[in-house]
Amino acid sequence: MAALRIIFMGTAELSCASLEVLARHQQFQVVCVVTQPDKPKGRKLKSQLSPVKVLAERLKLPVQQPLKARDETFISELRALNPDLIVVVAYGQILPQAILDLPRHGCLNVHTSLLPKYRGAAPIQWAIATGETETGVTIMKMDVGLDTGPIILQQRTAIQAEDDSATLHDRLAQLGAELLVQTIPDYITGKIKPNPQPVAGVSLAPKIKKEDGWIDWNRPAVEIWNRFRAFTPWPGSYTFLPADPKSHLVKIWKMEAVEESGKPGTILSSDKNGIVVGCGVNAVRVLELQREGGKRLTAAQFLTGFPLPPGLNVLAI
Repeated sequence: MAALRIIFMGTAELSCASLEVLARHQQFQVVCVVTQPDKPKGRKLKSQLSPVKVLAERLKLPVQQPLKARDETFISELRALNPDLIVVVAYGQILPQAILDLPRHGCLNVHTSLLPKYRGAAPIQWAIATGETETGVTIMKMDVGLDTGPIILQQRTAIQAEDDSATLHDRLAQLGAELLVQTIPDYITGKIKPNPQPVAGVSLAPKIKKEDGWIDWNRPAVEIWNRFRAFTPWPGSYTFLPADPKSHLVKIWKMEAVEESGKPGTILSSDKNGIVVGCGVNAVRVLELQREGGKRLTAAQFLTGFPLPPGLNVLAI
């Protein structure tokens, strides 16, 4: 049986595990890798390659980088490759119907949530932020909607208390890659069929913005802690501390929820054991933090140069 001709579309680090397992599998032939254009970054605006492009070049696979996936010339070039299947993992553009219709067996997507929950760009972060204890990956057949296509297979995994978005990302990337190669053969032969997504239980996972990392101390402590884990490593969690002539932005690197109570945003205690801040319900203990432009410090080190007396309220800033 001839190897299945696959076009792979992906950009982010999340995509790489799936591309690598497809490229090394004898049943599949990756005939082209499609990724987003190189982006200028830094003061010198040096071009930065996507993680997928870096991997594709290492694997000696041909790469396409269209500015827009709807470009007719680009679509014609894909058509000429005569693909059996297109696999999409964190590509970053919505595909037009013309691409969805190209391969004989359609387009499959690896999505890092248990659809229909958390459709959108940031399912990993929002699953943690909203306090889910379980998530997973979904292999679905794509349609023109945003993560609305029929489900082929799903795999579940627990969200551990020690997980943040980085650890969960890596686990789901590997889980998705393994499920993908298990799914494709049975999907192609018709042993498993796509099923429409349930109407009930739909939720969205919009793109994370920098301001999502701002700590609203009126929230319950467990919610602040969940959002802290969700937004690690980016955009991180931050607050502002009073200083003259202006407040200091402070990034929180390590915290824990504690069963203490006090006015939201108020420093309840500050010593070598940490800085306890009141929340809408209970409190959090800040264990590591960093002033903007400064070094990452333990709470004890930070308090040596920047005392935070009990009663100080950071919400009033």
